[in-house]
Amino acid sequence: MSLRGSARLESLPGYPFAGVKALRLRLEAEGVDVIDLGAGDADLAPPPQVVDALREAAGQPRMSRYPFQVGLPAFREAIAAWMKVRFGVSLDPMAEILPLIGSKEGIAHLPMALLDPGEVAIIPDPGYQAYLGGVVLAGGEPYLVALRPEHDFLIPLENVPEAVRARTRLVYLNYPNNPTAVGAPDEYYRAALAFCHRRGAVLVHDHAYSEIAFDGYRPRSVLEFEGAREVAVEFHSLSKTYNMTGWRIGWAAGNSEVIAALARVKSFVDTGVFLGVQAAGVAALEAWGSWVPRNVAVFQSRRDVAVSALRAAGFRATAPRATMYLWVPVPGGEPSRDFARRALAEKGVIILAGAALGAGGEGFFRVALTVPEDRLRAAAERLGRVVR
Repeated sequence: MSLRGSARLESLPGYPFAGVKALRLRLEAEGVDVIDLGAGDADLAPPPQVVDALREAAGQPRMSRYPFQVGLPAFREAIAAWMKVRFGVSLDPMAEILPLIGSKEGIAHLPMALLDPGEVAIIPDPGYQAYLGGVVLAGGEPYLVALRPEHDFLIPLENVPEAVRARTRLVYLNYPNNPTAVGAPDEYYRAALAFCHRRGAVLVHDHAYSEIAFDGYRPRSVLEFEGAREVAVEFHSLSKTYNMTGWRIGWAAGNSEVIAALARVKSFVDTGVFLGVQAAGVAALEAWGSWVPRNVAVFQSRRDVAVSALRAAGFRATAPRATMYLWVPVPGGEPSRDFARRALAEKGVIILAGAALGAGGEGFFRVALTVPEDRLRAAAERLGRVVR
C-alpha cells in the first residue's frame, strides 16, 4: 500500500536534523572525527540531587500510578515558589500552572485548544519547530515573520498587515531567543501585550532559556508585566537549565483559562509526566540557587571561547547575553544549507543551517555550545578551513 498522508502532515516542513544522524554515523564509521554543534543537547550532567530524587521516587509504588494532569502537587507548589522568588510573580499552583511532558508538547498542543480554521498564529521565523507544527496540525493558519538584524531580531508586530492582525489568535514569542540568542527589552513586551489585548489574542511566551544568561543579564518573565495575566501563558523547561533534555519535564504558567484549555486537550492525548520525574523536578528547582550558577558559568566560558575562536577563523561572531547558542553570519553569501552540508562532509562539523529553522534564518548558521572548549576551538578552526 502507498500511504497518503493528510494535507496537514504533508504541509509540515522537514525536521531540521533529518538525515544528520545517519550521515554522522556513516562518517564516524569511515573514521571521521565528528564534532556535533547541532542540537541544543549539552554534554553536561544533571544535578546529583535530581538523580538521587528520581532514584528514591522510583522505589515508591505510588509513584508508578497514573499522574493524570494534576500530577504531583509538590511539583506544582515548587514551581509556584520558584516563580515567586525568580520573577516576583504569585501563581495559584492548581489553576495557573500545568506540568508538561517537556515544554515542547505543551507548546505544540496549545493551538488545538485555541485555534479554529482561518484563525492566525504569528510565528517567529526562524523559530522552534513546535510553533509551526502545532499550528499546522491544529488546522490554524501560520503567519511567519522573519527575525532580521534591522529589527533587532524582534517580531515587528506593527508591520503585520491589518487583514492578518484581525484574525490573529496566538502570538508566539521566545526571548531569550532560539536561534538568534537575543533578549527582548521591557518596552517590547509591553507593546506585544498591548497588541494582544487589542486583538483578543493570546501571547505565548517560550521561556526555555530564562536561566542561561550571562554578564549579569536576568531575563524577565512576561508575567511580570501589567495586564499579562489576562492574555499570556509562559512555557518553562528543566531541559536546558538543568541538563535534563531527555527527562521531558516542564510547565506552562499564566492565564487560568488558557491553562484549563490546555489541560483539557492533554487529558485526551496523555496521562501526565511520570510522578518520579516530577519529584526530581522538585529537587531541581530546590537546587536552583546553589547549582545553576555553576552550570551557567560553564556555558559562559564556552561562549567566550567559541566567539574568540570563530573570530580568529574569520567569522563575524558576536557574544550573546543568553542561551547556549551563537548565531553567526555565513561568509560570502553562500546558502546556509550548502555551508552546513560542506562543514559536515568536508570537515566533520555539525552546525545548524539558519534556513533549516525557517526561511527567515537564511544567511546565518547556529552553533550550540554543547561540547568542551577544546572541541569548540577545533570546530571553529575547521569551519574556517571550509570557508577558505
